[in-house]
Amino acid sequence: MKRFSALILYLVMILSLASSLAEETGETGALETNGKIVVLATGGTIAGVGDAGKTAGYKPGTLTAEELLLAVPELAEVAPIEAIQVCNVNSDDITAEVWLTLANTINELADDPEVKGFVITHGTDTMEETAYFLNLTVKTDKPVVLTGSMRPATSISADGPMNLYEAVCVAASDEAVGKGVLIVFSDRIYAARSVTKTSTYNVMAISAGETGAIGVVRDGIVFLYETPSRKHTTEAEFDLTGLSALPNVSILYFSVDADPELLRFAAEHSDGLVIAGAGAGEFSEKWIDIINGLSIPVIISSRIDDGVITKDNLLCGNTVAANNLSPQKAAILLRLALTKDTNQEYLEELYLQY
Repeated sequence: MKRFSALILYLVMILSLASSLAEETGETGALETNGKIVVLATGGTIAGVGDAGKTAGYKPGTLTAEELLLAVPELAEVAPIEAIQVCNVNSDDITAEVWLTLANTINELADDPEVKGFVITHGTDTMEETAYFLNLTVKTDKPVVLTGSMRPATSISADGPMNLYEAVCVAASDEAVGKGVLIVFSDRIYAARSVTKTSTYNVMAISAGETGAIGVVRDGIVFLYETPSRKHTTEAEFDLTGLSALPNVSILYFSVDADPELLRFAAEHSDGLVIAGAGAGEFSEKWIDIINGLSIPVIISSRIDDGVITKDNLLCGNTVAANNLSPQKAAILLRLALTKDTNQEYLEELYLQY
């Protein structure tokens, strides 16, 4: 009952705010722009509702896309908005099927000359994975921007409305054209390849490790300072045509006394493996013995946040270095690669290019 009352109060507040703004400005629509922004909602904390004022114990994926937009009437000053509810789930329940739906929807709508860019609202837990998948599969130079929040809509100082506003500002900006898929969070702009989640609670939970942000947003003004150099979007070679599923790739985390039999089991149930090794992608001799005997592709990443793994670091000749991709992103690249080829030389080149 408390959560229901909080939701009603929240909706009344945002509807009242939107009405007041329209009365004060004499405007009920968007200003003239060079195109509309399509907002694709998938759920997450940004659409979460819980006890009024609290930041934990909420239900993610409760508010609809339209309700999220009502909370930010200032969006009307940026661009016309079209809302599409793709799903409404906790981001831990995002699947490859959702990824394919998002990519195919963007690729289809990108041909519309009235569409300027795209914003995807998403839970933060797997936002970096969705962003990287789209970075490799959408076929447009139009901005594709993901955002979310660390606090539910019913909490004190909810961060969702500002993040959504800034994401739309970036998606509507000419500066973001051709930059690949981006994440906008807490005033900062990140490239999909480098972004990661670094905290379980902080509103600055989205970061980019060694490479850092590539731009900032201040009072709706977009400042982009860097251009991602790795292949992405229109330069990427991956084609989703006819795909209804992706190859299965498992990630195995090495630690002291990690059971090597897990490798055998995973290999029997996977099309490829990613190892989250210690240090520069290392593991025990027991793991080496089993990996040397595997016939499926094996990518070596690290459980360490920063750093690069090179071919010289590899303990097994039949494996491929993930460069500086995290295990979860290395797995995404492998899943897409396996739709084309399993050759080791091909995979080695991919991890250097992407």
